Amino acid sequence: MKLSAFGFELPEELLSEYPAENRDESKLMVIDRAKGTIEHKMFKDIIDYFDEGDVMVLNNTKVFPARLYGNKEKTGARIEVFLLRELNEEQRLWDVLVDPARKIRIGNKLYFGEDESLVAEVIDNTTSRGRTLRFLYDGSYTDFRKKLRDLGETPLPKYIKREVEAEDEERYQTIYAKHEGAVAAPTAGMHFSKHLLKRLEIKGVDFAEVTLHVGLGTFNPVEVEDLSKHKMDSEELIIEEKATVTINHAKTQKKRICAVGTTVMRSLETAVSSQHTLNSHQGWTNKFIFPPHEFSIANCMITNFHLPKSTLLMMISAFMGHDLMKEAYKIAIEEKYKFYSYGDAMLII
Repeated sequence: MKLSAFGFELPEELLSEYPAENRDESKLMVIDRAKGTIEHKMFKDIIDYFDEGDVMVLNNTKVFPARLYGNKEKTGARIEVFLLRELNEEQRLWDVLVDPARKIRIGNKLYFGEDESLVAEVIDNTTSRGRTLRFLYDGSYTDFRKKLRDLGETPLPKYIKREVEAEDEERYQTIYAKHEGAVAAPTAGMHFSKHLLKRLEIKGVDFAEVTLHVGLGTFNPVEVEDLSKHKMDSEELIIEEKATVTINHAKTQKKRICAVGTTVMRSLETAVSSQHTLNSHQGWTNKFIFPPHEFSIANCMITNFHLPKSTLLMMISAFMGHDLMKEAYKIAIEEKYKFYSYGDAMLII
């Protein structure tokens, strides 16, 4: 498969700027791979497709307020700093993206907060847009992290042009988020409400959790026509023994194992044993899934509607078949489904 096979015209008005009023009341497109059928539902109808003993696998990563605004020394120029990952806790070293990048050089200092109580020094230019910053802060590590949290704002994707609002802090996060470390939300999971999770639990559906700290690499554009030459950024992944037991048991019982989101699907496919069961995992993954791909663990997935030529769309194509994916996306555009982070959902069975 080539990159050009994943292009399509996406009307700008279908990019969702706001979430649905209620989490579980977004639109849901249900696709049956075996029958080739496409149905239109509401997200809360998802309960009709699951039975006792089926497993939903959730990514319990938590988004932290990764976008900061600082001022450059001397000029006072406003600089956006996007925290990507912590490199060294003791030295307060972070990998970041800066914008506008051309204004920032090694040795520059940036000041954050009205009282400028947090200062950072640029110590490395790692890529064309990336930098390494050392934060200069006298307090304890706990105080430093609190300071970052207080100064940071919810890292909504760039396509959302409006200002960040109070509700974004809660809505750009799953209700089961636990472990802080993501700079982008695992958006398929944002459709679950407490009420819906409770109803699924009462029906006998089991839940397993993995932690994949979503980085911006997931959204990096693919710039090579030959997909096998695209390199994904590495993201931290933890799959504990408890999750593997639940998932492997469901597999032996031939139950439905549903990956809630592309991040979960990548997590599961990273940790497959030679017997096609799931291993526990602690480390990193740069797994890139594109057609053709033989999936070993999940036989069902929930996902949002993705952008043209994105790695996420390529995974969906590998899972549901390229022609069916193209048909589903054509219908989604005709039926005005909302795309991307705050958009509608798809269930592929």
